Amino acid sequence: MKWEVRQINLTSHIKYMITIIPAILTNDSNELKEKIAALEKLRVEDPELCRRIQIDIIDGVFADNKTIFPDVLMEIETSLLIDFHLMTKEPVDWVERCVRGMADRIFGQIEQMSSQNEFIGKVQEVGARVGLALDAGTPVEKIGTEVFLNLDAVLVMGVKAGFGGQEFDARVLAKIKKLDEIRSRDTTPFSICVDGGVNENDIKSVVSAGADEVVVGRHLFREDLVEHVRKLQEAAYG
Repeated sequence: MKWEVRQINLTSHIKYMITIIPAILTNDSNELKEKIAALEKLRVEDPELCRRIQIDIIDGVFADNKTIFPDVLMEIETSLLIDFHLMTKEPVDWVERCVRGMADRIFGQIEQMSSQNEFIGKVQEVGARVGLALDAGTPVEKIGTEVFLNLDAVLVMGVKAGFGGQEFDARVLAKIKKLDEIRSRDTTPFSICVDGGVNENDIKSVVSAGADEVVVGRHLFREDLVEHVRKLQEAAYG
Protein backbone atom coordinates (compact mmCIF):
# COMPACT_ATOMS: atom_id res chain seq x y z
CA MET A 1 0.00 0.00 0.00
CA LYS A 2 1.40 3.39 -0.95
CA TRP A 3 0.94 5.70 2.02
CA GLU A 4 2.08 9.31 2.23
CA VAL A 5 3.32 9.90 5.77
CA ARG A 6 2.86 13.47 6.93
CA GLN A 7 4.20 15.31 9.98
CA ILE A 8 2.16 18.29 11.19
CA ASN A 9 3.35 20.84 13.76
CA LEU A 10 0.93 19.87 16.51
CA THR A 11 1.60 19.26 20.18
CA SER A 12 0.55 15.62 19.79
CA HIS A 13 3.20 15.03 17.06
CA ILE A 14 0.84 12.64 15.25
CA LYS A 15 2.03 11.32 11.89
CA TYR A 16 -0.85 11.39 9.41
CA MET A 17 -1.18 8.92 6.59
CA ILE A 18 -4.43 10.13 5.03
CA THR A 19 -4.11 12.55 2.12
CA ILE A 20 -6.64 15.39 1.97
CA ILE A 21 -7.25 16.54 -1.60
CA PRO A 22 -9.07 19.86 -2.12
CA ALA A 23 -11.58 19.70 -4.96
CA ILE A 24 -12.80 22.54 -7.14
CA LEU A 25 -16.17 22.27 -8.88
CA THR A 26 -17.01 25.49 -10.72
CA ASN A 27 -18.14 26.94 -14.04
CA ASP A 28 -16.28 30.19 -13.30
CA SER A 29 -12.64 30.37 -14.40
CA ASN A 30 -12.01 33.30 -12.03
CA GLU A 31 -13.21 31.24 -9.06
CA LEU A 32 -10.89 28.44 -10.19
CA LYS A 33 -7.91 30.82 -10.27
CA GLU A 34 -8.78 32.28 -6.85
CA LYS A 35 -9.05 28.86 -5.21
CA ILE A 36 -5.81 27.61 -6.75
CA ALA A 37 -4.10 30.79 -5.54
CA ALA A 38 -5.44 30.14 -2.01
CA LEU A 39 -4.11 26.58 -2.11
CA GLU A 40 -0.71 27.81 -3.32
CA LYS A 41 -0.59 30.03 -0.22
CA LEU A 42 -1.44 26.98 1.88
CA ARG A 43 1.59 25.21 0.41
CA VAL A 44 3.80 28.14 1.38
CA GLU A 45 2.60 27.93 4.99
CA ASP A 46 3.01 24.16 5.18
CA PRO A 47 4.13 22.27 2.04
CA GLU A 48 3.02 18.95 3.53
CA LEU A 49 -0.63 19.97 3.90
CA CYS A 50 -1.50 20.22 0.22
CA ARG A 51 0.35 18.72 -2.72
CA ARG A 52 -2.54 17.76 -5.00
CA ILE A 53 -5.89 19.19 -6.10
CA GLN A 54 -8.84 17.72 -7.94
CA ILE A 55 -10.60 19.59 -10.71
CA ASP A 56 -14.13 18.31 -11.32
CA ILE A 57 -15.20 18.23 -14.96
CA ILE A 58 -18.91 17.85 -15.77
CA ASP A 59 -20.12 18.08 -19.37
CA GLY A 60 -23.84 18.74 -18.86
CA VAL A 61 -24.62 15.25 -20.21
CA PHE A 62 -23.44 12.96 -17.42
CA ALA A 63 -25.28 15.19 -14.94
CA ASP A 64 -27.55 18.20 -15.26
CA ASN A 65 -24.67 20.50 -14.42
CA LYS A 66 -21.71 21.96 -16.31
CA THR A 67 -18.28 23.13 -15.21
CA ILE A 68 -15.16 24.66 -16.68
CA PHE A 69 -13.27 22.39 -19.08
CA PRO A 70 -9.69 21.10 -18.58
CA ASP A 71 -8.21 23.49 -21.14
CA VAL A 72 -8.68 26.39 -18.72
CA LEU A 73 -5.76 25.04 -16.67
CA MET A 74 -3.42 25.90 -19.55
CA GLU A 75 -3.72 29.54 -18.46
CA ILE A 76 -2.89 28.91 -14.77
CA GLU A 77 0.54 28.36 -13.27
CA THR A 78 0.59 26.04 -10.27
CA SER A 79 3.04 23.81 -8.44
CA LEU A 80 0.20 21.52 -7.34
CA LEU A 81 -0.31 18.08 -8.83
CA ILE A 82 -3.61 18.03 -10.70
CA ASP A 83 -6.25 15.32 -10.74
CA PHE A 84 -9.08 15.60 -13.23
CA HIS A 85 -12.31 13.85 -12.26
CA LEU A 86 -14.27 13.29 -15.47
CA MET A 87 -18.01 13.16 -14.89
CA THR A 88 -18.68 13.05 -18.60
CA LYS A 89 -20.07 10.91 -21.36
CA GLU A 90 -17.20 8.83 -22.77
CA PRO A 91 -14.36 10.08 -20.55
CA VAL A 92 -11.82 8.71 -23.04
CA ASP A 93 -12.72 11.62 -25.35
CA TRP A 94 -11.53 14.08 -22.68
CA VAL A 95 -8.13 12.57 -21.93
CA GLU A 96 -6.05 14.70 -24.30
CA ARG A 97 -7.72 17.88 -23.05
CA CYS A 98 -6.77 16.87 -19.51
CA VAL A 99 -3.17 16.41 -20.60
CA ARG A 100 -3.18 19.93 -22.03
CA GLY A 101 -4.47 21.01 -18.61
CA MET A 102 -1.35 19.51 -16.92
CA ALA A 103 -3.01 16.36 -15.57
CA ASP A 104 -1.00 14.15 -13.25
CA ARG A 105 -3.89 11.73 -12.72
CA ILE A 106 -7.18 11.26 -14.55
CA PHE A 107 -10.29 9.61 -13.13
CA GLY A 108 -13.17 8.58 -15.37
CA GLN A 109 -16.67 7.76 -14.13
CA ILE A 110 -17.54 4.32 -15.48
CA GLU A 111 -21.32 4.86 -15.75
CA GLN A 112 -21.16 6.43 -19.23
CA MET A 113 -17.93 4.73 -20.32
CA SER A 114 -18.16 2.26 -23.20
CA SER A 115 -14.82 0.56 -22.50
CA GLN A 116 -12.82 0.63 -19.28
CA ASN A 117 -9.84 -0.91 -21.06
CA GLU A 118 -9.89 1.76 -23.76
CA PHE A 119 -9.99 4.55 -21.19
CA ILE A 120 -7.18 3.07 -19.11
CA GLY A 121 -5.07 2.45 -22.20
CA LYS A 122 -5.55 6.00 -23.45
CA VAL A 123 -4.54 7.58 -20.13
CA GLN A 124 -1.48 5.34 -19.88
CA GLU A 125 -0.59 6.18 -23.48
CA VAL A 126 -0.42 9.91 -22.71
CA GLY A 127 1.72 9.28 -19.63
CA ALA A 128 -0.73 10.18 -16.84
CA ARG A 129 -1.77 8.07 -13.89
CA VAL A 130 -5.18 6.48 -14.25
CA GLY A 131 -8.18 5.83 -12.05
CA LEU A 132 -11.77 4.66 -12.41
CA ALA A 133 -14.58 6.32 -10.46
CA LEU A 134 -17.75 4.75 -9.07
CA ASP A 135 -20.91 6.75 -8.42
CA ALA A 136 -22.52 6.32 -5.00
CA GLY A 137 -25.04 3.81 -6.34
CA THR A 138 -22.65 1.86 -8.58
CA PRO A 139 -21.40 -1.46 -7.15
CA VAL A 140 -17.73 -2.41 -7.11
CA GLU A 141 -18.54 -5.37 -9.35
CA LYS A 142 -19.07 -2.96 -12.26
CA ILE A 143 -15.29 -2.57 -12.51
CA GLY A 144 -13.92 -5.36 -14.66
CA THR A 145 -11.84 -7.75 -12.57
CA GLU A 146 -9.18 -7.80 -15.28
CA VAL A 147 -8.49 -4.06 -15.06
CA PHE A 148 -7.64 -3.70 -11.36
CA LEU A 149 -3.97 -4.53 -11.99
CA ASN A 150 -3.74 -1.56 -14.38
CA LEU A 151 -5.23 1.05 -12.05
CA ASP A 152 -3.33 3.58 -9.96
CA ALA A 153 -6.46 4.47 -7.99
CA VAL A 154 -10.18 3.89 -7.59
CA LEU A 155 -12.36 6.85 -6.67
CA VAL A 156 -15.52 6.10 -4.70
CA MET A 157 -18.21 8.76 -4.67
CA GLY A 158 -19.74 9.31 -1.24
CA VAL A 159 -22.58 11.31 -2.85
CA LYS A 160 -24.37 11.37 -6.18
CA ALA A 161 -21.80 12.49 -8.76
CA GLY A 162 -22.26 15.86 -10.41
CA PHE A 163 -23.12 18.31 -7.63
CA GLY A 164 -21.35 19.66 -4.55
CA GLY A 165 -22.69 20.31 -1.06
CA GLN A 166 -24.30 16.88 -0.44
CA GLU A 167 -24.15 14.76 2.71
CA PHE A 168 -21.96 11.66 2.83
CA ASP A 169 -23.80 8.36 2.27
CA ALA A 170 -22.54 5.91 4.93
CA ARG A 171 -23.62 2.95 2.77
CA VAL A 172 -20.51 3.64 0.69
CA LEU A 173 -18.30 2.34 3.51
CA ALA A 174 -19.08 -1.24 2.48
CA LYS A 175 -17.73 -0.51 -1.02
CA ILE A 176 -14.51 0.92 0.41
CA LYS A 177 -14.03 -2.23 2.49
CA LYS A 178 -14.68 -4.43 -0.54
CA LEU A 179 -12.08 -2.55 -2.59
CA ASP A 180 -9.60 -2.84 0.28
CA GLU A 181 -10.14 -6.61 0.27
CA ILE A 182 -9.62 -6.79 -3.50
CA ARG A 183 -6.34 -4.90 -3.42
CA SER A 184 -5.02 -7.00 -0.51
CA ARG A 185 -4.51 -9.73 -3.12
CA ASP A 186 -2.71 -7.36 -5.51
CA THR A 187 1.08 -7.09 -5.63
CA THR A 188 0.77 -3.52 -6.99
CA PRO A 189 -2.24 -2.22 -5.03
CA PHE A 190 -4.25 0.78 -6.15
CA SER A 191 -5.08 3.71 -3.88
CA ILE A 192 -8.65 4.20 -2.65
CA CYS A 193 -9.91 7.75 -2.92
CA VAL A 194 -13.25 8.84 -1.41
CA ASP A 195 -14.96 11.92 -2.79
CA GLY A 196 -18.03 13.77 -1.60
CA GLY A 197 -19.61 14.88 1.65
CA VAL A 198 -16.83 13.74 4.00
CA ASN A 199 -16.43 15.95 7.06
CA GLU A 200 -14.90 15.70 10.54
CA ASN A 201 -17.72 13.37 11.64
CA ASP A 202 -17.30 10.92 8.76
CA ILE A 203 -13.59 10.81 8.04
CA LYS A 204 -12.56 8.35 10.77
CA SER A 205 -14.97 5.68 9.51
CA VAL A 206 -13.85 6.33 5.91
CA VAL A 207 -10.18 5.86 6.82
CA SER A 208 -10.95 2.81 8.98
CA ALA A 209 -12.73 1.24 6.00
CA GLY A 210 -9.54 1.50 3.94
CA ALA A 211 -9.39 4.89 2.23
CA ASP A 212 -5.97 6.43 1.49
CA GLU A 213 -7.22 9.76 0.15
CA VAL A 214 -10.22 11.94 0.90
CA VAL A 215 -11.44 14.61 -1.51
CA VAL A 216 -13.14 17.63 0.06
CA GLY A 217 -14.76 20.44 -1.90
CA ARG A 218 -16.96 23.31 -0.76
CA HIS A 219 -16.80 22.24 2.88
CA LEU A 220 -13.02 22.77 2.90
CA PHE A 221 -13.18 26.32 1.59
CA ARG A 222 -15.79 27.57 4.07
CA GLU A 223 -13.22 28.34 6.76
CA ASP A 224 -9.47 28.78 7.20
CA LEU A 225 -7.89 26.21 4.89
CA VAL A 226 -4.91 25.34 7.08
CA GLU A 227 -7.00 24.80 10.18
CA HIS A 228 -9.64 22.86 8.30
CA VAL A 229 -7.14 20.44 6.73
CA ARG A 230 -5.55 19.88 10.13
CA LYS A 231 -8.93 19.30 11.77
CA LEU A 232 -9.77 16.66 9.19
CA GLN A 233 -6.45 14.89 9.67
CA GLU A 234 -6.81 14.93 13.44
CA ALA A 235 -10.40 13.64 13.21
CA ALA A 236 -9.26 10.78 10.96
CA TYR A 237 -7.21 9.26 13.76
CA GLY A 238 -8.80 10.80 16.87
